[in-house]
Amino acid sequence: MSIIPLEVHDYAFAHSTPQSANLRQVEAWTRDHREDHGMLTGRLEGGLLRLLVSLSGARRIVEVGTFTGYSALSMAQALPEDGTLVTCELDAENAQAARRHFAADPHGHKITLLEGPGLDSLATLRGPFDLAFVDADKENYPNYLDALLPMMRPGGLLAFDNALWSGAVALDDDLRETTVAIRLLNERLRAHPRLDNVLLTVRDGLHLARVL
Repeated sequence: MSIIPLEVHDYAFAHSTPQSANLRQVEAWTRDHREDHGMLTGRLEGGLLRLLVSLSGARRIVEVGTFTGYSALSMAQALPEDGTLVTCELDAENAQAARRHFAADPHGHKITLLEGPGLDSLATLRGPFDLAFVDADKENYPNYLDALLPMMRPGGLLAFDNALWSGAVALDDDLRETTVAIRLLNERLRAHPRLDNVLLTVRDGLHLARVL
């Protein structure tokens, strides 16, 4: 869910590099078949992720929260042919859809999907990773930071989606578990001595942190 007006979002996307035909198909399938299609990373943020991969020169990426595969494929587009992306997904239906979309995309061979709880999947991985994108269960955001930071190379980039939570993080009286967890993540990213961070207002907030 975006906290900026839809017409502004559409204008921004119209003036950005278009998504690929394969990504258009993933978006269309998700909107047609999934009631929770609002969880889709989206065209504008997908383009930003692709650009971040390209700018950072990332070769090894880890993602927590695959959904139907849009974000993974967006990032895989900017990976070199021998680059790799490991994506972690809890939901079996999501994993099945994502695998199908990966198989149909020319960049899908760069992606490996691990099915199961995100923290369990991360525990099986070894770094260093160049970029990590997290868009999974928000209550575990601080735990994902703990798990990922030791696996990131110096200069690596962490990206956490939904960091504004429709603006709820700015409301002191919102004490829901999810809101509190995202607030904690945002504060830890800001205060960590090894991180240089910026909280962007793209869609529902994208918190970026570079490992020093």
